[in-house]
Amino acid sequence: MSETIIKHAIKTAGTLTAFALVGTAILAYIFIITRAPIEASEAEARLALFSQILPHNTYNNNLLKTELTIPPNPLLGNRVPSKANIAKLGDETVGVILEAIAHDGYAGDIKLLLAIRADGAISGVRVLAHKETPGLGDYIEIERNTWITQFSNESLTKTVAKDWAVVKDGGKFEYMAGATITPRAVVKAVAKALQFFNENKLLLLENKTADKVAQSKDAT
Repeated sequence: MSETIIKHAIKTAGTLTAFALVGTAILAYIFIITRAPIEASEAEARLALFSQILPHNTYNNNLLKTELTIPPNPLLGNRVPSKANIAKLGDETVGVILEAIAHDGYAGDIKLLLAIRADGAISGVRVLAHKETPGLGDYIEIERNTWITQFSNESLTKTVAKDWAVVKDGGKFEYMAGATITPRAVVKAVAKALQFFNENKLLLLENKTADKVAQSKDAT
């Protein structure tokens, strides 16, 4: 191999390395300057969603700074750790916002957000994500239909286990004809989330771990 070829190869390698370093630096800079606005936008969107299922006048803490990590649990359907946001009025816990996943939707997972009051009754439910058929199974979205609001004020005390099903299956919850699988999955997931709340009420309502998380976040 001639000296000219070696010099050319070294020069080319040096040029490519320089471009890689500059490119990496630019990407890092863009990430740094956009991270805060993106995080702020995501937080604002999440709080807006919270406000749909839990009225502002029922709590006075920062929900995003009062969190409890929930390990994977079959009742919630979370295969990885998820977050529970704790609502407080002074020192009293007045509600919990949980994420739940129905894995038996018509087209896949249906991700839900539920606010449950301290008395075990649902304050509200919203669908975070789904892949149900547009125009048929997507009526579970609040933007398209009020179907999801029928869970408000429901509880395992108010509605016995056998009634946690759609009307077609002998339960009390309405559904749209031709799209039964979707509401079945949602009703089942909501009932299981209420069961999770009841079984973990002491942890969720006393949430000593959540308080520690909140304090550590406030300190940062």
